[in-house]
Amino acid sequence: MIYNNLNLIDLNDYPVQWWEKLLSRAHDIIADPAKYSKACEGKIMGTLFYEPSTRTQMSFQTAMLRLGGTIIGFDNPATSSVAKGENIKDTTKIVSGYADVVVMRHPVAGSVKAAALTTECPIINAGDGGHLHPTQTLTDLLTLKEEKGHLDNMTIGFCGDLKNGRTVHSLIKAMSCFKNNKFVLISTPELTLPTYIKDMLCAGGHDFIEETDLDKAIDGLDVLYMTRIQRERFASIEDYEKQKGNYILDNKKMSHAKDDLVVLHPLPRVDEIAIEVDDDPRAMYFKQAKYGMFIRMALILTVLENTDKPAPLIVGSEHIHTKCSNPNCITHQETYLPHYFHGDGTTLVCEYCDERTLVE
Repeated sequence: MIYNNLNLIDLNDYPVQWWEKLLSRAHDIIADPAKYSKACEGKIMGTLFYEPSTRTQMSFQTAMLRLGGTIIGFDNPATSSVAKGENIKDTTKIVSGYADVVVMRHPVAGSVKAAALTTECPIINAGDGGHLHPTQTLTDLLTLKEEKGHLDNMTIGFCGDLKNGRTVHSLIKAMSCFKNNKFVLISTPELTLPTYIKDMLCAGGHDFIEETDLDKAIDGLDVLYMTRIQRERFASIEDYEKQKGNYILDNKKMSHAKDDLVVLHPLPRVDEIAIEVDDDPRAMYFKQAKYGMFIRMALILTVLENTDKPAPLIVGSEHIHTKCSNPNCITHQETYLPHYFHGDGTTLVCEYCDERTLVE
């Protein structure tokens, strides 16, 4: 196994007890934020956002500032040496030498784990393509814990782009770790959940059903997680146009939902939640975004203290002559990367993007 710093690449790399520690700490920060106002004095956070972001980037920056730390980095790779062709290794190696913690968002799956192989300080995954978004998952968990009071015994609906929705993938993996949670997967056939997530649910014996009609599903839900159809994930505008507008949550649909339903959305939204729903007390997405700042404050503190046992970065081994079957895996862009896989027999699992690859 390969270890490297107390990184957060995938929330499921750590036990549930570690998540609960973060949630408890965030709850304390919410209760008394002034107590933490100098907790990161003298510390520097590097933010490397290769992809546009509003909430994730600004909540991380605000979190560090509220903790008394400072920030360096970029929010547009065109203004950095990336525009000159610099690879991820060189960029992150340099910035990690300047900063105490690095936060990175990138459009390619597995990119943050690739960076973690050589960074000199902890790195936090702020979203790697359509793969994972662990700090959004922590935001979602904190929102549910604060608003529902528990994280088990719920029926959770996910609606929209389940294929490319990294927030969906991360949250399903997380909520499957709590007892008696059931999942309703609402999407068009073209945007269904990736096979590897369904395989994980099946292997764990978790109840889930697939549905194409939000109207039919909403009345049985305790939580509804809406997502936008992500234009940037489609190969062509024509493919995007075929999918957008298929799911719109409005007051009519909300009238059939439970009184204690919690509606979440990672934001930004386009047209998948009508503006009229904003005034419904069950709509938690703006409050959810604020919870994101508090959980990221708790995460920054925990990572910088570095008192926890780090998760293994690589659990498998290098397969020199095997290539990942996922065309959007970082190994196809950063060709110097070792081809790490775990598993055996005829199927290997990519350590970077989690896709399965058949060995010939």
